[in-house]
Amino acid sequence: MNHPEEYRGKEIVVLGLAKSGVQVAKVLHEAGAAVTVNDKKEREQCPEASELEALGISVICGGHPEGLIHPGVQLVVKNPGIPYSVPPVQKAIELGIEIVTEVEVAYHLCQAPIIGITGSNGKTTTTTWVGKMLEAAGLKPIVAGNIGTPLSEAVAAAKQDNWMVVELSSFQLKGTSEFRPKVASLLNIAETHLDYHGSMQDYIESKAKIFANQLPEDIAVLNWDDPTCRSLVPYIKAKLLPFSMTEALDEGVYVNPPYIPDVKDQVKRHIVYRDAQGNEEVILATDEVGIPGRYNVENAIAACAISIAAGAAPSKLAEPLKSFRGVEHRLEYVGEKGQTVYYNNSKATNSKATAMALSAFDEPIVLIAGGLDRGLDFMDLLPLIKDKVKAVVALGQTKEKIAKVAKLAGLEHVTLVDTVEDAAETLRTAVKEAALLAQPGDVVLLSPACASWDMFSSYEERGCIFKEAVHNL
Repeated sequence: MNHPEEYRGKEIVVLGLAKSGVQVAKVLHEAGAAVTVNDKKEREQCPEASELEALGISVICGGHPEGLIHPGVQLVVKNPGIPYSVPPVQKAIELGIEIVTEVEVAYHLCQAPIIGITGSNGKTTTTTWVGKMLEAAGLKPIVAGNIGTPLSEAVAAAKQDNWMVVELSSFQLKGTSEFRPKVASLLNIAETHLDYHGSMQDYIESKAKIFANQLPEDIAVLNWDDPTCRSLVPYIKAKLLPFSMTEALDEGVYVNPPYIPDVKDQVKRHIVYRDAQGNEEVILATDEVGIPGRYNVENAIAACAISIAAGAAPSKLAEPLKSFRGVEHRLEYVGEKGQTVYYNNSKATNSKATAMALSAFDEPIVLIAGGLDRGLDFMDLLPLIKDKVKAVVALGQTKEKIAKVAKLAGLEHVTLVDTVEDAAETLRTAVKEAALLAQPGDVVLLSPACASWDMFSSYEERGCIFKEAVHNL
């Protein structure tokens, strides 16, 4: 299909009634398409259906009916999370009907240049940081995509003098065909989402689509330390602007002196930008970055490179680098009580995320952990708990497992919090116990290593209750 000129009068099926599905259905309807939205959930679970029907959009809930996808359908817009194996998608493939995600439709309707940011880790932090950097540089950013606001909703407010800063998942990118960001960034690649992609190759290819349609006048921002990212260089047509933690670059953003992998030292380091002519500009000392942890320095240099690619002056980046205290629930600074600093890392729903958080601090840590039991033993956390943690407060279904690892690590102070009917009160008790164990100079860290569903509806709810409890100490 020729986007968007051919939307008018064409039959388009939108699969999935999530936020992006609802918004793209409205956009396509306004463009004159005959839109049918389909969701396998029952009607009572689809509160958005009535709103769409009031606009004249057809909504079918409760399954995928026979005949939904037929030769008269010109386009299928699929919710990113819907697998390609479901019957309506397979039928569209069989009939040769184009299948895209909402990002592709939004791209064709967007007046502003787009910055696309993807990667296995750090997308949300980096995307948010870029928004703050561009704002400091006076470049009028609009932050959207996988970070919260659907791109098809955000484009309505975009003008040519804006920058659209878009977080993109592999699921979203897999469903693109002509999507072309002016600045595209791949932060890193790690093995994940293989249940959806089926293979690491498909996952990498989906991520790499962020560069597929770029031209030499565009810019590709790449993690020079990641071998998989570097392997894509021969296929990228855009101008490269790399970033690196471990290498001084001929052109790009890097840390000087470079970090030596797996080596701890007290060397004073700076974030540096070097342009194509070899001119260097020091942006900020790494120990002044507002979020702790070496991996957040990597997010910071990525955000600097992306912002510079969009035209931000390096001199404008120091203030947002210092003042940004993290995305909510992702190693978020909560406050200081009695010279103890509190951090909310409720988004850590697995042990790897908790390990990253623990590695971010040099101060002694009182760790609050535990939650939904998915059968893991958490033994992978033992070395970091032994090295970084002075006390553990465990709660939820996995409290006994967490406590066992803490005791194996040699910790003397391990507190188990009994679950009461009021889950919020259980977490408040955990915060009070952690405060009693902490001393001036310590960090109290909520980083559960577990999903929240044994006690809370979401990690967001858990994180908000934690913050409330800290403020009420």
